[in-house]
Amino acid sequence: MTKKRDLTKKWTEFAKKRLVGKEIVAVEYLTDKEIQDIGWYKRPVAFKLNDGSWVYPQCDDEGNDGGVLYYHNEDDSQVFPVLSKGD
Repeated sequence: MTKKRDLTKKWTEFAKKRLVGKEIVAVEYLTDKEIQDIGWYKRPVAFKLNDGSWVYPQCDDEGNDGGVLYYHNEDDSQVFPVLSKGD
């Protein structure tokens, strides 16, 4: 197996372990206080899972700011936008 395939397999398994079979039990945007504590300027949408975990998008691997999620199915495609601090 190539290095690229090994890396893909590793992170796919990481994601599956944490996400497959879980239920989204809450959806909300991060608050101004939460992004201030993280050092961000943007407030992304966040999902709370039934195991108590929260999932939210970042703009990059280093966590430099909040990011958008893209939603797609055959009838609808939308972006969950980030909101700025104070919005």
